[in-house]
Amino acid sequence: MAMSQQKFTLSGTISEKGSRETLPGVNVYSPTTGYGTTTNNYGFFSLTLPADSIRVIVSMIGFQPVELRLKMTQNLKQDIELRTMTTELGAATVVAENTRQIAEKTQMSAIEIPIKQIKEIPALLGEKDVLKVIQLMPGVQSGGEGNSGLYVRGGGPDQNLIILDDANVYNASHLFGFFSIFNGDALKGVELIKGGFPARYGGRLSSVLEMQMKDGSKEKFGGEAGIGIIASRWFSIAMYPPVTHR
Repeated sequence: MAMSQQKFTLSGTISEKGSRETLPGVNVYSPTTGYGTTTNNYGFFSLTLPADSIRVIVSMIGFQPVELRLKMTQNLKQDIELRTMTTELGAATVVAENTRQIAEKTQMSAIEIPIKQIKEIPALLGEKDVLKVIQLMPGVQSGGEGNSGLYVRGGGPDQNLIILDDANVYNASHLFGFFSIFNGDALKGVELIKGGFPARYGGRLSSVLEMQMKDGSKEKFGGEAGIGIIASRWFSIAMYPPVTHR
């Protein structure tokens, strides 16, 4: 009986060149073997490959791809930095095709909210709060003025699961519900799931709100600050992890 070929694991973290911000959703593919994977929310990947001379391509839209040639004789840890693509693209031709209906998708109730959209929402007196922006989404209602609670499809605020960097948040508001505890300048990604929750979230009746914070820069100092009539805030990205204050 022929013995199975020995395999080893290639793992590491993929980040952006310069800011060292970790990149989720990066494709790591080996055309030599046909194996591939993507990085998780923290930019980490792990790929099992056979013991051989392997070619690995790391790619993501908006970044220059990186090609690795490795000799897999043991488990390897390889951290990779991707450079932002600055080359201008030529003219593109758009061809219409049949699109898949949203009702046919497995996760049809998930909404990803761009951080840029949160910052552009107009606010009177108060702050540009991520929970206030979510209250404007379809299927979500607010409990009235000065209330940061979410009422999703008839459920109450206590029936929503709020996750910040894999940690459950049980009380997402302060100052009698007028503000939330989240600083929009410190967030990297926001996703609201209103139904059909994945099993990893457990049982919830209304919705799941998952947020990830920025990792911060290890190479340069920077930050954002804001001041209003009734509140002020600042956010530093010169530390790891970042620190926010209100």
